[in-house]
Amino acid sequence: ESRNGEKKKRRCCVLKISRVFAGGEGVDCKELSGWQGVVVFSFACEACKKVIFHTPSKLEADKVVGRVNLKECLGSADRIQSSDPDFRVLEDGSVYAAHAVVLSDEKRSFTIWLSDSKKQTQKEIPVLLEQQKKVLRKRHTKETVLRRSKRKWAPIPASMMENSSGPFPLFLQRVQSDAEQNYTIVYSISGPGVDQEPLNLFSMDGKTGNLYCSQPVDREEYDVFDLIVRASTADGYSAELPLPLSIRVEDDNDNRPIFTEAIYNFEVPESSKIGTTVGVVCATDRDEPDTMHTRLKYSITEQTPRSPGKFSVHASTGAITTVYVLDREVVDKYSLKMKVQDMDGRSHGLMSTATCIITVKDSNDNLPTFRQNAYETSVEENMFNVEILRIPVEDKDLINTSSWRANFTILNGNENGHFNISTDKETNEGVLCVVKALNYEENRQVGLEIGVHNEAPFTGDVTRIMTNMNRAFVTVHVKDQDEGPECKPAVQYIQIKENSPVGSKIKVYKAHDPETSSSSGLRYKLLYDPKGWITINEFSGSVETSKTLDREAVTPRGALYNVTVLAIDKGGRSCTGTLVVNIEDENDNAPEITQNFLVICKTKMEYVDITAVDPDEPIHGAPFYFSLANASPEINRLWGLVRFNDTAAHLSYRKNAKSQEYLIPITVKDRGNQSITKTLTVNLCDCTNQAILLTVVCGFVSARNKKSFPEDLTQQNLIISNTEAPGDNKVCSASGFTTDTVNNSSQGFCGTMGSEVKNGRQETIEMVKGGNQTLELCQGAGHHHTLGSCRGGTMEMDHSEWYSFTQPRLGEKLHLCNQDEDHMPSQDYVLTYNYEGRGSPAGSLEKQEEDGLDFLNNLEAKFTALAETCTKK
Repeated sequence: ESRNGEKKKRRCCVLKISRVFAGGEGVDCKELSGWQGVVVFSFACEACKKVIFHTPSKLEADKVVGRVNLKECLGSADRIQSSDPDFRVLEDGSVYAAHAVVLSDEKRSFTIWLSDSKKQTQKEIPVLLEQQKKVLRKRHTKETVLRRSKRKWAPIPASMMENSSGPFPLFLQRVQSDAEQNYTIVYSISGPGVDQEPLNLFSMDGKTGNLYCSQPVDREEYDVFDLIVRASTADGYSAELPLPLSIRVEDDNDNRPIFTEAIYNFEVPESSKIGTTVGVVCATDRDEPDTMHTRLKYSITEQTPRSPGKFSVHASTGAITTVYVLDREVVDKYSLKMKVQDMDGRSHGLMSTATCIITVKDSNDNLPTFRQNAYETSVEENMFNVEILRIPVEDKDLINTSSWRANFTILNGNENGHFNISTDKETNEGVLCVVKALNYEENRQVGLEIGVHNEAPFTGDVTRIMTNMNRAFVTVHVKDQDEGPECKPAVQYIQIKENSPVGSKIKVYKAHDPETSSSSGLRYKLLYDPKGWITINEFSGSVETSKTLDREAVTPRGALYNVTVLAIDKGGRSCTGTLVVNIEDENDNAPEITQNFLVICKTKMEYVDITAVDPDEPIHGAPFYFSLANASPEINRLWGLVRFNDTAAHLSYRKNAKSQEYLIPITVKDRGNQSITKTLTVNLCDCTNQAILLTVVCGFVSARNKKSFPEDLTQQNLIISNTEAPGDNKVCSASGFTTDTVNNSSQGFCGTMGSEVKNGRQETIEMVKGGNQTLELCQGAGHHHTLGSCRGGTMEMDHSEWYSFTQPRLGEKLHLCNQDEDHMPSQDYVLTYNYEGRGSPAGSLEKQEEDGLDFLNNLEAKFTALAETCTKK
């Protein structure tokens, strides 16, 4: 195809050439030079001298056909290729049959291509195979028929004995090639022991193929030698493929087993079960594994102390185990002489020895025991935190171990907790102490049962735990002391009715002398009586009332009334006790209405709630009964009262009631018919002005204090003043409202939502619940502020929300804040100030005398500059 001018890809050309070569046909170099894209061969192709081999008609696989001189043709060739796949060429020029080949023709030819890729040079060697001509002769009738024999050129197992004594050189075996029938063969070897370490150990007779060893070999150093044997013709051609030959060195028992350690150290707890593994000894043998030379056997040849034998060793594994129960208190250390022998312990085996030290570890196999079973001691009464006895114990286990350290326990006799026993860490003694004072009059003698055990759990015979050796009895004698009186019980309870007559006898308080159990000769007095309600007779201890007892006066209300009593004997020794008085409640208090002033907005409210409280016990309190008491006909006509729940009622008005202030008498009665009448001030109004708070305040206060206000209320300012002289703070609070007055002078609105005055400084007044208009006041004494000086959002009030929140509180707050501490009308609740306009840099100032203010005109330059800066908008 290429000759017709078609340009094919390089790959196609190579495949085409391969097909030509595979067919075994010769290819002319001139033809090859005309191919396009040939990479394997150079365009310059020269033929070398033709080679002719005479071969039999049948060639076995890997059979040497002959050898060509490649260097003579192209010594620099880096690629060798046969045109016939049935034959292959080695680098030394040897030609082999790739597989069994039958030559059907008398002649067969192929070409060997040599190429130098660097020089782009190629040469070829023509090879011609001709069948050998056989001379046929008549076989004699007695001649044996020739049969095909097995090939001799094959790996032959070879071995030699380790440490051989010779004579040297020692013949090992002979190697032969079948090519000897046709050629003169020269044999050679290479590999470890020849031209590699160890050098010159093996040699081969080139003519006969005999293999020799020159000296003894140590198998532990070299256990096998992998050699390569070559068979060549006299002219240097390879008659056979290289033959691998392994020479195995047979082991000799020339190494004794060696223990991994000269001295082994093992530990085993005492009282361990029979068969417990103590440790494992191990030995190694350099001889060949898995042979009798390395089959080891372990044994114990000697034990110190000699008898009895406490241990055994497993012959194959070297594991040492116990054969008896060990007792550290008898022998705490053993020494064993160990032997290991190869050849499975046979007499002709090699052996070595080692020493094994076995330490017996202590375990708690011995209980601590008391030196005696009973002890006696004494202690004075009323003494505590004192040591009264030391109890020694004996323990055979190892000192200063958990198996030796003792723990003591009081088993019986310490039910009241008077005693404690601990262990002295140095002496291991039990230290018995009194931690709670004893009373001679109650117990003159105490018997204790003491037990002892170790910190570590007991590992010995369990039945020994139940013996009496670990228990002891201690008798403690209590010595008498001359003691002071005893106030027992420490707290005594009495009960008396409220409002009992003065001088009523409650009980007789008694202390006693513990020595005689008598109260004779003791004197009594009160150490603490909060309200002076109780007296006690100095000699008899009789307790009586000195004042009328009021249960509601006890703080906290209804609590028990406590009195402290002191008892003294003739020697001045004393004791104290507590007398707890439970005052039984009587219905001596009428319920009380909590409100004084009420505001009702006609546009939003139909009634107002009235509530009452009763300081007596609940059994004498609610439900309450409300009624209009001795009211005028007008009040009865315009107002009505309906019970709401057990403690409250609805006060409602008729539609024709006028907007004004009413005085309404109301009677409230508890379940015990205790009643009280209170006149409430009720302000019924239309509530048309958004600033209802200011209107109510000003109108109410004006009516009460006869103080007039300018007609234009919006031009006036509510002054919050902190310049009053220091005085007692009066707090008017209810339903979450707080305000203070200084020197009975009101500071702002009493009861206004969110107002709070602390330490004479008004912080913030929020005018509308839930609204966003806030009067934020600067802190500092001596400053007054106006509503006009505050900044905030627009004041938007929802009348229903406003009145539903303020109506039950507003009237009462205004009324209370307009009174001083003695409930008298205050004369300076609302003060009148002149309107000063909006936008004044100085704000609003309280009206005051101007005398003594001339110094303001003579301030320093720094203050003047500061004032100018502050007044700039």
